[in-house]
Amino acid sequence: MTATPARPLWRGRALALVGVVLVAFSLRSAVASLSPIITEVNADIGVPTWVVGLIGAAPPVCFAVFGIVTPALERRFGLERLAVASMVVATVAMLGRAFATGPGMLLIATAVLFAAVGVGNVVLPPLIKKYFPDRTGTMTALYSALLAAAAFVPPLVAVPVADAAGWRFSLGMWAVFALAAIVPWVMQLVVNERAAAPRQARGPEGEVRGPEGEVRGPELEVEEPSPRVLGRLLRIPLAWALAATFAVSSASVYACFAWLPVVLVDMAGVDHAAAGALLSLFGAVGMPWSILVPIAITRWNRVGILYAIALVAGLSGVAGLVFAPTAATVLWVVLLGVPQGLFPAVLVLIQRRTRTPEGAVALSSFSQSVGYAVAAIFPLAFAVLHEATGGWQAAIVSLGILFLLTVPAGIVVTRTRTLEEEWEKRHGAW
Repeated sequence: MTATPARPLWRGRALALVGVVLVAFSLRSAVASLSPIITEVNADIGVPTWVVGLIGAAPPVCFAVFGIVTPALERRFGLERLAVASMVVATVAMLGRAFATGPGMLLIATAVLFAAVGVGNVVLPPLIKKYFPDRTGTMTALYSALLAAAAFVPPLVAVPVADAAGWRFSLGMWAVFALAAIVPWVMQLVVNERAAAPRQARGPEGEVRGPEGEVRGPELEVEEPSPRVLGRLLRIPLAWALAATFAVSSASVYACFAWLPVVLVDMAGVDHAAAGALLSLFGAVGMPWSILVPIAITRWNRVGILYAIALVAGLSGVAGLVFAPTAATVLWVVLLGVPQGLFPAVLVLIQRRTRTPEGAVALSSFSQSVGYAVAAIFPLAFAVLHEATGGWQAAIVSLGILFLLTVPAGIVVTRTRTLEEEWEKRHGAW
């Protein structure tokens, strides 16, 4: 197969480039913009602890559910239309949160918002592959960096804006980015339809070409693993090891996005603005890992060291918050954010620990579904443990127990070559 020659990012695809940037920023800012100002929201409309727990659990639940249904929607409507629809719904839901008159409305609007974000999570990587087949590495790095930026910018500015203009404005202003993301994808749809109207000729390797022969991007089909392959994964330790790795990263992230500002106010004695800034710092920790971890795995194969770093740092952050929360609060937050590096590790290992495309898709689906299921439990578990004990120590310790999963997971991942080889060694031909 001939490699697609590289060309400037903006040539013939500037609309797609702008659309990817705006959608990527909207996906994560929707998650990170509420928890820093939940105290202000609670003072106004009264948000019970269990509702905050459900709000924290909503992202991974919605991501898991809509990760399953989105491929069917894509075949029906297409990637660009789904991108537009997800941003339209996200815009409306963000405004709905901002104008919520009670905890029920806040919870419903948040669930709808994260359903839209779940769809966006699924369609954005295929859109990158479609419009940037020659720049997938660059665009994936840009995508990851934007997710990380959108994780730390909202917490950094949420409290100051809420103090100056009210929590409703602080919560609703992020709808501007989702609204703006609609425009380039609608325009791209118009461009694609105009190009397809006279004639579409198929180029080599599934490329779709316009009337002038320009590449419009390869036609994409969402590969779905067969039930036979998915059933096999239940019997392969590598699949469970990567699922556990994904669970450690995602559960700790979503638990902290939901509760860390409140925990820091209560345990470390910081004010709300400082708590928001520390949550921003927690999100920022993920940015260098999104660059360093793929290099460490692909160039140096340092998988075991990455697991060890995540374990030691995570446990140190937990111990610091439990036993000396005021001594070095910034350090504990940074250490607690280090296990985020396991997320890009899973993305790389799915490719390096599979031999066939079907195996890669199946392993990705399995690890993310199980991981998000675990991640959905932890924000709600924080609320339950807090109500049961009257403090946050037990909830923080639960994160330490979660981090211990990196020990068996890291051993399995470092000792296994590929998913298919492990199956063949145990059960015969793949």
